[in-house]
Amino acid sequence: MKYIKFNDKRVDSFLFMELSDLAKTLTRSDETEVEFAVQSYFDPFTKKVHISHFWDNRPRKDMVNGLKSDVFLRSIGSSRHTDYQAVDTFVKAAQNLSLSSFAKQLFVMLEDLRLEESCKKERPGTVRVFAARREMYRRFFKSQLIINQERTILTDALYSAFYLKATSDSPLEVFPSLSESIDLAVPFLEREILSFYEAKETADISKIVLSVTEVLEDLLEADMLNMYFHLPVLDYAEADAVLTFDEMKRKSKLKNDDILKQEKEEDDEDVHEDKLPTWHRETSEATKSFLQFDLEQGTKTDLLGEGVREGDDGDQALGMVQGSSKKTSRNDYSKLEALENAENREEKGGIEAFGKENKYAFPVFTVPDLPSADEQVSYREKKVIIAPYQKKLKQMIEKTLEHKKISPRSDLHTGRLSKKLLKLLTDDNPRLFYKKNQPSAHIDAAFCLLVDCSASMFDKMEQTKLGITLFHEALKSVSVVHQVTGFWEDTNEATETSQPNHFKTVIDFGSSLQKKRGPEILQLQPEEDNRDGYAIRHMTKQLMQRSESQKFMLVFSDGEPAASGYEQNGIIDTHEAVLQARKRGIEVINIFLSNGEIDEGQQKTIQNIYGKFSIVVPDIDTLPEVLFPVLKKLLQKSIHA
Repeated sequence: MKYIKFNDKRVDSFLFMELSDLAKTLTRSDETEVEFAVQSYFDPFTKKVHISHFWDNRPRKDMVNGLKSDVFLRSIGSSRHTDYQAVDTFVKAAQNLSLSSFAKQLFVMLEDLRLEESCKKERPGTVRVFAARREMYRRFFKSQLIINQERTILTDALYSAFYLKATSDSPLEVFPSLSESIDLAVPFLEREILSFYEAKETADISKIVLSVTEVLEDLLEADMLNMYFHLPVLDYAEADAVLTFDEMKRKSKLKNDDILKQEKEEDDEDVHEDKLPTWHRETSEATKSFLQFDLEQGTKTDLLGEGVREGDDGDQALGMVQGSSKKTSRNDYSKLEALENAENREEKGGIEAFGKENKYAFPVFTVPDLPSADEQVSYREKKVIIAPYQKKLKQMIEKTLEHKKISPRSDLHTGRLSKKLLKLLTDDNPRLFYKKNQPSAHIDAAFCLLVDCSASMFDKMEQTKLGITLFHEALKSVSVVHQVTGFWEDTNEATETSQPNHFKTVIDFGSSLQKKRGPEILQLQPEEDNRDGYAIRHMTKQLMQRSESQKFMLVFSDGEPAASGYEQNGIIDTHEAVLQARKRGIEVINIFLSNGEIDEGQQKTIQNIYGKFSIVVPDIDTLPEVLFPVLKKLLQKSIHA
């Protein structure tokens, strides 16, 4: 498993992906995101489920249960059963209290306990997880109660006692003695705290907390010292704002927010030619069109209230005109604009095509230079090194193809009668015929080699080029089209809203079988960052345009993705890109390059991204030996397909 660093904590990336999928499923929204935070809460505006680092440094089973309980509590409870108008009212009231922090934390505690019950009723399968969550919190607050009592931090000690009393399975659990004045108020406090079980909505919790805090303000001298639960500062009044009638009619806001000041003229007769006019209160020009349509972009005008056209007798006549039509012999171009828009979105690297983590990334395609004399000499030297592997591979493929050509096809319903007639007695539906001279098989496959050109490849690039040379020459010798592309992100030019990603295709599909092609591979050099998920999606798009039945993508890399704003979610994004490619019939295989002992965490990271289709190369010098059986296996699969 890959551990992402967050505030010097390490997070299991595969578990993070599971939690993200769980949150999206429970909220029924693909826009929901999961993010680690100091405390757990739900942001209704950004639709982010924040899960707490309170569960770190625990046994794995406890950690998983704790994180899942956060996701359940926020995705089912906070997103559906919390009244944010009531939260807003409470926050405004709590600001004027001397025990403001205590009131807010007590509110979150009781609201979470109320939401737990709602979650368990709606999803009975969450009972076990919430039981584990409650047990861990009870152990925590028992220790906090002892510590706060010893240090005479009465407010925090009282808060701990409240949690233990509210979550106790026994009504006989004794409330701790904190001070003489607090002990006198204990019967009232217990009754108020336990009344949260009867609370049906957020407003009921607010009343309980304000009632308790009002009494305690006269008994406690100081506010809370520690932060156990967090009530974020948000504009809750807007979260549950009632939509106006116009907003309910409109599914999305206008793309522009400008206003057109229309000058009225005496002669404003509406004249139309070939175009059917449309009108609404935010259109760019005022017309007297009878027909009206909903538009998503335009310019606001001052027509509302005084620009509505009065109807006349001719309107209904026009509205009821009927006629006949028939299909014309001309081509239908009605979908052309939509198709062009979709292609433009993909070309711009939009969210729909290349993942939401890459919405600011855009491709920069470059072509190789003409090989220099030194590159040609160096490439010939590499060809000599890989020649034995290439020769063995070519012989293996030729023998396989020849065997398939002359091998008779047996167990057929028609053809020549076989001499082995025993199946007449043993089989109900015997196949006794065979045919000779099966046509020679054609290797109907296309390969894409995607090479990580990040700076960390500095000490591995030369041997990587040697391995790619083996692939290129071997595939060329058996007439299998392929492409070699290096990718990297330009760190110096990257900003939060602009991230150029370079793709340098040194060998393309169209010229991959030409004899002179090859020295261009040596132009791949270590550059800067790597945005793997984005690169895989681009190569997937190119492979899908190929007509071959077998498609392979080999990703040469030395570790996890690393780019601007891509550290935590890069692994998830790359994993999703790999899954999308495989769903489209492309086999994605990772060649994990290392130059020494492989860290277990790194190895599990790659396995999380690529599954079992990852080949680890612990010694970069052995890359050709490792790649030979890989290439052999893939080509054999293509032959037998």
